[in-house]
Amino acid sequence: MGVIRIRYVVAVIAAGIALWIVLARPTGLTANQASSAALIVVTLALWATAILPEILTSLFFFLAAMLLALAPAQVVFSGFHSTANWTVFGGLVIGAAVQITGLGERIANTLARRFSFGYVGIIAGMVTVGIVLAFLMPSSMGRIVLLAPIAMALAARLGFEPGSNGYLGIVMAMGWGTSAPAAGILPANVPNLVLMGGADSVYGIVLTYGPYLLLHFPVLGFLKSIMIVAVLVVMFPDRPKFAAQAPIVPPPSADEKRLGFFLALALIAWMTDFVHEVSPAWVALSVALACMLPIVGVLPRTIFAGNINFVPIFLTAAILGVGALVSDVGLGDVIGRELRAAVEFKPNDDLATYFSVVLIDVLVGLLTTAPGIPAVMVPLSAGIAEAAGLPVKTVLMMHAVGYSTYILPYQMGPVMIAGALCNVSNAILTRLCLVIGVLTLIFLVPINYLWWLTLGYLN
Repeated sequence: MGVIRIRYVVAVIAAGIALWIVLARPTGLTANQASSAALIVVTLALWATAILPEILTSLFFFLAAMLLALAPAQVVFSGFHSTANWTVFGGLVIGAAVQITGLGERIANTLARRFSFGYVGIIAGMVTVGIVLAFLMPSSMGRIVLLAPIAMALAARLGFEPGSNGYLGIVMAMGWGTSAPAAGILPANVPNLVLMGGADSVYGIVLTYGPYLLLHFPVLGFLKSIMIVAVLVVMFPDRPKFAAQAPIVPPPSADEKRLGFFLALALIAWMTDFVHEVSPAWVALSVALACMLPIVGVLPRTIFAGNINFVPIFLTAAILGVGALVSDVGLGDVIGRELRAAVEFKPNDDLATYFSVVLIDVLVGLLTTAPGIPAVMVPLSAGIAEAAGLPVKTVLMMHAVGYSTYILPYQMGPVMIAGALCNVSNAILTRLCLVIGVLTLIFLVPINYLWWLTLGYLN
């Protein structure tokens, strides 16, 4: 009852804030910006509290944005033609294929034999698989698509029913392991690429793989992964039900072999996208199409009659639509400038500068999502650097710490997509995000500062 009351209290507070924004128009917002901000506050509160099913909140956002004429339709519905949404669609089809053919169960049996050292070891092993894949595959979305059906099959193999603690622990280890530590690996996620591109285009600063890895991965990657394992084990305690005797697995069928071949090609394409520059979305869509083709495919013609849940597609499109609306009406720039103006940066106070920049980034991310943080903050970094007496590159590196610290799941697309593909409710994602985000702010952000002091990066 207490949790239910808190959800409704949060919703009422959000509604009050939205009304105040519309009436008061703080910081000189235009009428359109104020209405957009109010709609976004309400939408984010509904997602975070899960008072309504995610799809209803998503449809509410689309309808309200269009009725209020906040932005053109191509902006509001831009998520439907984004690469992220087509990655989700491809992932849903691939997941169905992995399940129907039995390939997921075969891979899960192999992993179960390797992860036969207790629940903590299973969670740690799943996170490790995600980190290793992050070094090999530049796309977080591609990693999620590849691992989600395998994680679900592994949970089933270990006797965890969907929705049980063990199931949630394994699939969330997959989701967080493939996305969160990737902040410490330069080409491994979208925010890193936005930061890299902005640093080069605005300041002519070229970020390189090795120095970036040394600066960020020990804390944002390695220690973050240990923290993720600890949080998952505590929040979702369970015990695997290992069979007394390993099941007899028949030889792979022709469908399994073909699907395995399709996935091998996809893995190669995802790993080499820096060469051919084909989006991971189109690789996933290619595999999905191959799975559905007559003769060579592995899925029945009735696949869309009930085997695929389309809710994740609407949810992803709405999340992307929120980000597009923020950008289109200029809210991101307003928020960034106001926060920058509210903080007084002083020379020779690296500690205050570091924590101020990280906290500003966290606040900006609540409305712009993680990739929006470098997009908004990179142009403001020169002013911060000049006021604080630091090199611009040092301030730019602080943003990586900021966008790796997300408080709510909608801020990081791969986490939302992992939850959608694995049928994890937004309420559970929100609780997990809050815990990991708060612990990151309390422990990892200060530890990262000490690591930078050790490297001589700050004084």
